[in-house]
Amino acid sequence: MSASATLYRDAAANVEAAAYAVEMDEKVRRILSQPMNELIVNFPVQRDDGSYDMLQGYRIQHNNVLGPFKGGMRFHPSVDIDEVRALATWMTFKCALVRLPFGGAKGGVAMDPRSFSEQELERVVRRFTHSLGENIGPEYDIPAPDMGTNAQTMGWMMDTYLNSRGPGERQNTRRIVTGKPVELGGSLGREEATGRGAAYALRHLYGEFDRTLDGDSVAIQGFGNVGSHAACALVELGMKVKTVADVSGIVYADTGLDVDKLLSWVSE
Repeated sequence: MSASATLYRDAAANVEAAAYAVEMDEKVRRILSQPMNELIVNFPVQRDDGSYDMLQGYRIQHNNVLGPFKGGMRFHPSVDIDEVRALATWMTFKCALVRLPFGGAKGGVAMDPRSFSEQELERVVRRFTHSLGENIGPEYDIPAPDMGTNAQTMGWMMDTYLNSRGPGERQNTRRIVTGKPVELGGSLGREEATGRGAAYALRHLYGEFDRTLDGDSVAIQGFGNVGSHAACALVELGMKVKTVADVSGIVYADTGLDVDKLLSWVSE
């Protein structure tokens, strides 16, 4: 069984366990046990050398009883339907847990964005968005950045969607995505929110045990948008980041890494 299939099996098991724990009505449990909609799209993308790749994309819409579907779009070689099913399922419960008026969704494309130029990535995003068609929209399903995507990705996605609308609709449909650039209507602080939120959650957990983060050590797995901002926030809160690991390798310093210098080095 693939890792992603196991992930979805775990997600489904989580739903079952939670449902029985709270004595959920059987018909509600059955509704939540499966996604409402599953979309698979195959689309061609022209590479810079004139050749074409066929890519496969997904959008899983798990449940929208609380509001429009909401969830990220990820670009990564590991993306497949089982992984996206699991993540969409968890999005439903994450939104419900913090009382956000959204349902759960997730999507993505099976690809390695590092092997595509910026121009090629733009073509991927625009073709994928076009392929999704009316299956996304500001009152129906609102994408966001995730692994392998960012504010620029959301800007391209929004622009493609707006170009399919009439002039009178365009201003009101800028809400089609979150996580877009600030100059296009995005939110200040959105880029660092997830990583900083993880740091604040850890601080809260320490507080439950009457402890502080000051002087403790931490290892960071992944140094992208989430890990890098989490590392910065944890240092601000007094922790030592001793280890950082990502797909390119591992760095370690017993006295604590200089996170600012590490960020500069990674950006180069």
